[in-house]
Amino acid sequence: MGGRNLFCICPWLLLATMIRNLAVLPLRIFALVLAALVPLLASASAQDASGPETVSAIEVEGDAIPPLISNEVFAARNAFLRPQLSPDGRTMVLLQMTKSGKSLQLTAIETATGEKVDGINFAVNNLINWVEWIDNDRVLINVLGFRKVNQYVIPMTRLLIAHPRTGKFDYLVKQPRLRSAGSVLHIAEDGSHAIIAHRGDGKLNTPSVYRYEMEPDGEVSKIVEPKNDILFWSTDDTGVVRLGFGWRRGKIQIYYRDNEDEDFERIARFKPGETEKYFDVLEVINGSSQGYVLDEGEDGRVGIRVFDYKTREIVDTFYENPDWDIERAWLKDGKPLAAFYTDDRERIVWFDEEAERDYAKLRAAAGEREVAVQAWSKDRKKMLAWAGSEADPGILYFFDVDTGAMQEIKAYRPSVDPRQLAKPKPISYTARDGTLIWGYLTLPKGRDPQNLPLIIHPHGGPYGIRDMLQYDDWVQLLANRGYAVLQPNFRGSGGYGNDFYDLGNGEIGRGMQDDLDDAMDWAVAEGIADPSRVCLVGASYGGYAALWGVLRNPERYRCAASWAGVSDFPKQLAFDRQFFTRKAARRWNAKVRGDEKFDLKSVSPARLAKELSRPVLLAHGTRDRTVPFDQYERMAKAAKKAKVPLQTLVLEGVGHSFSRPADEVKWFDALDAFLAKHNPADQVDETGKLRPILGGEGDKAAGKEKAAEGE
Repeated sequence: MGGRNLFCICPWLLLATMIRNLAVLPLRIFALVLAALVPLLASASAQDASGPETVSAIEVEGDAIPPLISNEVFAARNAFLRPQLSPDGRTMVLLQMTKSGKSLQLTAIETATGEKVDGINFAVNNLINWVEWIDNDRVLINVLGFRKVNQYVIPMTRLLIAHPRTGKFDYLVKQPRLRSAGSVLHIAEDGSHAIIAHRGDGKLNTPSVYRYEMEPDGEVSKIVEPKNDILFWSTDDTGVVRLGFGWRRGKIQIYYRDNEDEDFERIARFKPGETEKYFDVLEVINGSSQGYVLDEGEDGRVGIRVFDYKTREIVDTFYENPDWDIERAWLKDGKPLAAFYTDDRERIVWFDEEAERDYAKLRAAAGEREVAVQAWSKDRKKMLAWAGSEADPGILYFFDVDTGAMQEIKAYRPSVDPRQLAKPKPISYTARDGTLIWGYLTLPKGRDPQNLPLIIHPHGGPYGIRDMLQYDDWVQLLANRGYAVLQPNFRGSGGYGNDFYDLGNGEIGRGMQDDLDDAMDWAVAEGIADPSRVCLVGASYGGYAALWGVLRNPERYRCAASWAGVSDFPKQLAFDRQFFTRKAARRWNAKVRGDEKFDLKSVSPARLAKELSRPVLLAHGTRDRTVPFDQYERMAKAAKKAKVPLQTLVLEGVGHSFSRPADEVKWFDALDAFLAKHNPADQVDETGKLRPILGGEGDKAAGKEKAAEGE
């Protein structure tokens, strides 16, 4: 809610995808995961006393034009993180900054009264990776901190057993030399012990598995010896270690056993990309060789399948949606409880009638707002739930199923007034080759939806990623400034099935770009957009699409703004090779290039900078490890050589996405000023009426072209 994930042209590491939360990460992969987690610390710190003030409660009547909302408000993060509910539902915990802004606090709150009970303070440079209740009095906390060793800063994680009601805590895994406290594979239902994998014995650079009594000085026993090619372990629903995943000589290794009395047997060995079986393991069933996985069926839809680890075959389909891929699932007592898919927004399918009835009561209590369960009590009769919408960052509520009472806990973004926001709506249009394209249109509030200035806002990725109906700071900022915002899920986007996904093969800079142009044509034909006032704004792949759009079709677009965009595809693919084996790299190159004879230089903005005739805002962070900073440097250098002016923004120490609100404010400030100069939105005149403000620098070239066309 509120933050933006900037997806990359560089594909995720296959191994990292496979093991996600299974165990201790090797150092290189750990560094990548760490980079992804850092924004969460900034999310909490955004509520520092020096942060943005709450928007004054201005009444926005009906569709009246709202006041301008500051960039600081849109760059702020959630007021709290990690809400969790005790098994009995009487106490909740969440993470938030103290009023002084000098420490991060795990706050305990009585759900019956909403009053704070106590809390535990952590140094502001600590990151709380996760919090989970052990029983009604204790929580287990994974804390990430940093230790300076000589000239190096070493990330280190620790596990704490905490009593949030009293503010007391102690370490669970105490080995001081460990960089990682390990991966918690299982917590006993009664809270008596946990199964944890870590490299505590130092025998190998691979983890052993231990049974820890859940007390500060409880008994610790090793239950699985380390193996030199197993890096990650997984248990069944009772805590028996059943699966091992590893990496040796360039191949992924999969080990399996039926029970704790058997030895592990290697059941598969393959190179990354050769198969995706085993990867999305939901859970192995106790007392069986079978388990639940997310896997594609014959029609290409991802569903919940039953997989047999002895025969290495899919033996049954538990659930498959006829139209949409299953993205994740909840399991309870070794069986699927619910599955999630996305059409325009995330949907849930229940496999338990009682849980479905209880969820229906929550939805009814929330009225017209969307809801999402954040945490349950053990009996599932008490919930912490988000209620909000694509035009509302939402509020955290405590909901009692039996009484139907819905009690407000906290607003996620107290500085955002939902009454002032615009509501995105789903749209669809037909591309020039007959392909149906879906997307989302956000119209500025209070303005006649005709002849509006338009922002085409392509998502990152590009493959397998999509936009959906959810709150988005970038979209709301642009709409608040008076722009219509169009987010096309162009070919190759995820969520629409394999056929649509595969339509994107080899279409970077070509068919994908056609879909963006066709989105503009749809908006113009509908009378929504003024064809002389259209700009492209995007990040990562979306940043590339913005750059390429004004080069490829300058007659269409007045300007382009790119954050962390690719400018030279051959160089980007060369950078990506470090994440692949040779064979996998060839497959990735083929997906991006399509026809092996196609020259990616012909769709690389840095190679064609001399042809640039439209204003461009080019922005990048110097510590980007996804689209490296030299992509910015290549574009800037090429433009300078061609004597083509660019407006530039370089943010020192910033990565692919924004971990600190202050950095995102700088980007928003630059974008705001750039659009106001080159594609100004309608403004209110002295009579209170809207009037188009033209004459920006983007009009100079457009005026010449219109004159040439005889307009």
